[in-house]
Amino acid sequence: MPLPHVNRLALFCGAFLLAITLPALAERADRDKPVNLESDTVDINDLSKVSVYQGNVRLTQGTLMITADKLVVEQDDNGLSKSTASGNPAYFKQKADGTDELIEGWAQRIVYDAKRDKVEMHTQARIKRGQDEVHGNTITYDGQTESYRVLGGKEAASEYNPKGRVRAVIQPKRTPAPKSDDGLPLKPSAGVNAPN
Repeated sequence: MPLPHVNRLALFCGAFLLAITLPALAERADRDKPVNLESDTVDINDLSKVSVYQGNVRLTQGTLMITADKLVVEQDDNGLSKSTASGNPAYFKQKADGTDELIEGWAQRIVYDAKRDKVEMHTQARIKRGQDEVHGNTITYDGQTESYRVLGGKEAASEYNPKGRVRAVIQPKRTPAPKSDDGLPLKPSAGVNAPN
């Protein structure tokens, strides 16, 4: 197999994996970083344009890291068409653009449809950003409308959530303390308008 073909496949995998980290939030600089992909085996079918990476799949690109048991990449004449990462669970993490927060996601199956710019996370799906998180059976992100949909179901049921309902934890946002002209936090003056 010629080496340029392998690099093209790695780039397609990188594009898929960047997309599943929810493009509106992901670190934009990662797109310009090299893709590193490891697995126990890879089967590439040039005729059907399907590549299957299996066993301890690990992909990194900049701050992005994906781990899965299996990654299937489907291509069409325009390049990437659809990709599916599966695991127990499949996992991704990436730094959010412009902050130091991490975005993390877990699901038994994560599907990216490049044609529709849609990410679907199936079975015990969970996304966490900072201290905020959402759990459900299915989490769908539509890149065209930048909207999410989370569905519950029996597959989302657990010891702590026996009915499998959608659960979200949203932390209060702290307002930064006012700062003086020199950038230092303002402190109340002693004895002036101080509560007793």
